[in-house]
Amino acid sequence: MKLAKLLTICFLAIGTSLSAQDIHFSQFYMSPMNLNPAMTGVMNCNIRISANYRNQWASVMRANAYNTFDIAYDQRIPVGRYDYFGVGAAFWGDQAGSLNFGQYQGKVSASYSKRMAGYRDKSHYLVFGMEAAFGQRRLDLDRAQWGEQHDGEGQFNGSLASNEVGLDRNSFLYPDVSAGILWFSVFNKNANVFFGGAYHHINKANITFFDGTSDPMYSKFTIHGGGEFMLTSRLGLVPGLLFRLQGPSMEVVPGTSVKFKLGKSRYVDQSFQIGAWMRISNKVTGILGDAFIISARFDYENFTVGFSYDLNTSSLSPASNSNGAFEFAIQYKICGPERRNVYCPNF
Repeated sequence: MKLAKLLTICFLAIGTSLSAQDIHFSQFYMSPMNLNPAMTGVMNCNIRISANYRNQWASVMRANAYNTFDIAYDQRIPVGRYDYFGVGAAFWGDQAGSLNFGQYQGKVSASYSKRMAGYRDKSHYLVFGMEAAFGQRRLDLDRAQWGEQHDGEGQFNGSLASNEVGLDRNSFLYPDVSAGILWFSVFNKNANVFFGGAYHHINKANITFFDGTSDPMYSKFTIHGGGEFMLTSRLGLVPGLLFRLQGPSMEVVPGTSVKFKLGKSRYVDQSFQIGAWMRISNKVTGILGDAFIISARFDYENFTVGFSYDLNTSSLSPASNSNGAFEFAIQYKICGPERRNVYCPNF
């Protein structure tokens, strides 16, 4: 089989795999707008600025490892006596491999939070959210190495000509639409629960590099939930659960953090959290424990920093030496004078 045909098959296989798997963060709770459009503007302040970075498989792929980043801005706008609008924008990117395969997306989102019941210190809200985006996928075929460019002695010579055929296009844009819903209940300043769901890639955009063919992006379904429960005045639990299904790919991430209150500022509690999570995924037959995740989070007034590390527990662990991914997350919230009530969990 000619190398061009083999390359075509490989790219088709890669395209199928990628259409089944979006970017993901182990600290999904620190990237709320990627988790669910209904999370836009759901916060205890007026403005939230956040950024996330993930480096994965560096122990195997070295300089060609996966590098994923996300930056986001969202804010809430009071409506009437108890309700809120949320508006936001985000940009994320993901790049990996010797051909610099990259995925990028810019999006805007909006939400509406409706108070369904409650009073000043105890409230129940239903939130609806929508998201519109444009994405790009691209790769650099100038970095490709073809069979004719090897000198027969195991060495690559880029000056040698190649008759291999590349792709029809090296870069393309596509539209993307998602929607979500969220319910949360705040019982007091130290106890709350929430759960939500999102339907991503409603329009199933075509994401192939080949003209005249169709490779629709798999829609993704997300279900998530969690809460915060203080056991004493200084010690609490912050459990969470994430479930995602996208085409043939599935993942479940259960876990919890232990929260230690350090003090109290003007607006929010100062605290430190340490957590343990397990990412469970499916394979061709059955399921596997993909990674054990250790996390830490520090909240100081309106500033939040989070770290996590994935310990690979899948069949790739011999090659990766059990090393998976490192993540860093940061948030900064700007609070104004509008403090009508205990509004939502501290995302």
